[in-house]
Amino acid sequence: MPEQKWPQTIWIVRHGQSAGNVARDAAEAARLPLIDIATRDIDTPLSALGEQQAEALGHWFGEMPAEARPTVVLCSSYVRTRDTARIILDVAGIDPDDITFQADERLREKEFGILDRLTTLGIRQKYPELSEQRAHVGKFYFRPPGGESWCDVILRLRSVLDTISREYRRERVLIVGHQVIVNCFRYLLERMDEQKILEIDRAADVPNCSVTSYEFDPTRGKNGKLMPQLVNFVAPLREAGAPVTAEPDVPAAPKS
Repeated sequence: MPEQKWPQTIWIVRHGQSAGNVARDAAEAARLPLIDIATRDIDTPLSALGEQQAEALGHWFGEMPAEARPTVVLCSSYVRTRDTARIILDVAGIDPDDITFQADERLREKEFGILDRLTTLGIRQKYPELSEQRAHVGKFYFRPPGGESWCDVILRLRSVLDTISREYRRERVLIVGHQVIVNCFRYLLERMDEQKILEIDRAADVPNCSVTSYEFDPTRGKNGKLMPQLVNFVAPLREAGAPVTAEPDVPAAPKS
């Protein structure tokens, strides 16, 4: 048998509800052009509910046998993802010093450039030509000035997968990121095309603290492959009585 190139398990988790999610909802409800939040997106913390969601997920990981728990935790460099990861580990009883724990800037949120903190209405009012361009090109390829397209995010995630396959073979890897990170990993790991991943994106937002997971199956493909197990799994939140939320990250943008 060829050497296994993948981890045994990969869990991909979106961060808990953030103060930015809450502020975005308030701005959209009031039909305001700008999301009222003072911090940089990088520094935006979890909401109280987001902390509760992370605790619920931590209990779920903590109930696993020791031999099934994460041995590697990779998270975005943003405050809300780092805090989600730390809460999960603390509640699960996993000492970060006993595992590999690494913040990786390649897992960061998609950069919105000049559209940062604008609501859908704000984008249409301030940059109508960009709104039209985005509608024509589609969100997969559209790159706002100073920002990123989904393709840009996918390019950096290809590099993350190279690192994972090189350094974390046979490990159990927990990744804590953002909504677009979850979807773009699905695009890569499930070998989707633009049409398929945008259908998934249009259907529903990724719930906060939901779990999408993959298990290595040595019998699949030429050398074994990662097979999907859970998709946007929120049962741990419901079981713990933590409300399930699925607010888009800021800024809001129309589905396309």
